[in-house]
Amino acid sequence: MLTPHFDNTPTEDLISTEERAKAANQTTWVSVGVNLCLSIAQILIGLFSKSQGLVADGIHSLSDLIADFIVLFANHFSQKDADDNHPFGHYRFENAASLMLGLILLGVGIGMSISAIHKIMHHEDIPQVHSIAIYVAMTALVAKELLFRYMLKIAKKVKSSMLVANAWHARSDAASSLVVMIGIAGNLLGYPILDPIAALLVGCIIIKMGYEFGWEALSDLMDRAADDNEVQAIRETFLHCAGVEGVHNIRTRKMGDMIIIDAHIEVNGNLSVREGHDIAVNVRYLIMQKHRVIDVITHIDPI
Repeated sequence: MLTPHFDNTPTEDLISTEERAKAANQTTWVSVGVNLCLSIAQILIGLFSKSQGLVADGIHSLSDLIADFIVLFANHFSQKDADDNHPFGHYRFENAASLMLGLILLGVGIGMSISAIHKIMHHEDIPQVHSIAIYVAMTALVAKELLFRYMLKIAKKVKSSMLVANAWHARSDAASSLVVMIGIAGNLLGYPILDPIAALLVGCIIIKMGYEFGWEALSDLMDRAADDNEVQAIRETFLHCAGVEGVHNIRTRKMGDMIIIDAHIEVNGNLSVREGHDIAVNVRYLIMQKHRVIDVITHIDPI
């Protein structure tokens, strides 16, 4: 009779759910602090300096606070253990959070764009911007770019798509701050219409990012398969397991940042039921040891 043989060869660097949760909390609270300070400064100085672009960028930063708290909420609930109603766990809270981030970005972007278009159509009423606005815009640009680099580094380290989405959200802020800074500079140089044009461009950037994040999250919620490279790596693990002669019909589906697999494994047809079962147990152990997988369902085909 075959008994499960557990391979002790090095596996890929897997990140525990505890590490991922800790990283999410750490980066998100840093983002909350940065965005709170920036949004207050941008909106107040934007109103004082009469810069629509700076106010728009401040509202964008304010929307990030909502996004950050959504991430914290999702991170907390995605770590809950499986129960009778959620036998595979609560990992899809992360996908739902990413979808909400996308919808928030879409809403903010559309609102800002409508306001900017109205201003452009009535450009004769655009006031001269105070010079203090450009210094605030420069400060926001540097702060948001540094925040993006910090968040993306942590997100890649723990391999969290939700944190990657939130990091790129911060990068969209940096891009918008750059556009706003150019618009303010144009206003100061005698081209006042550049300020609402900058606000419109910021709105379009936000709409694009919102669409991309929302669509990616929606695809995951609709049981999107893992990417081809990951599926090929999983196939190789199947084939290197003792007793497995072949594998076919590998199907994967995303569950947050984790994966659920079902596959048909081919084994020697002369083996007993118990021996085939032992091979399946070994396969499941190896797959879950080497990949971001929470469950493996196998069907044994005798050959």
